[in-house]
Amino acid sequence: MRTYELVIVADPRLTDDEMVTLTEDYKKMITAGGAEVTKEESWGRRKLAYPIAKLNEARYVLICVSTDGKSPLPEVELRLRQNDKVLRYLTVRTDRNGKPIPPPQPREERGPQGPGGPPSGGRDFGGGGGRGERGDAGEEN
Repeated sequence: MRTYELVIVADPRLTDDEMVTLTEDYKKMITAGGAEVTKEESWGRRKLAYPIAKLNEARYVLICVSTDGKSPLPEVELRLRQNDKVLRYLTVRTDRNGKPIPPPQPREERGPQGPGGPPSGGRDFGGGGGRGERGDAGEEN
């Protein structure tokens, strides 16, 4: 079984009813293609990291999909590209060879130089080099 997450970034000027209709249309396309919508989350209006089409905010929707056979997502993505109300979308496969991908494990805390001391790159940036502070080669006035 393959699982996917589809995030839709839509025009913030859409009303709540228009956004629900838009989401329901894509969910119907997904289920008509033989897949199952396992979860849907509306993240509401959020600020964009950068302007898209001179807009600073957008409406976000997350749709989780699982399918056993052929994925209907290429057809859905085609329709998303054609829709002017959709600013961006992203589809991510969230399984690996039929098994769900486990959540990331927390990393170990490292010191400023990492485990085992300073890096062994062969370079020493701690001054030296045979020159004075301003880069002159020891000249005096």
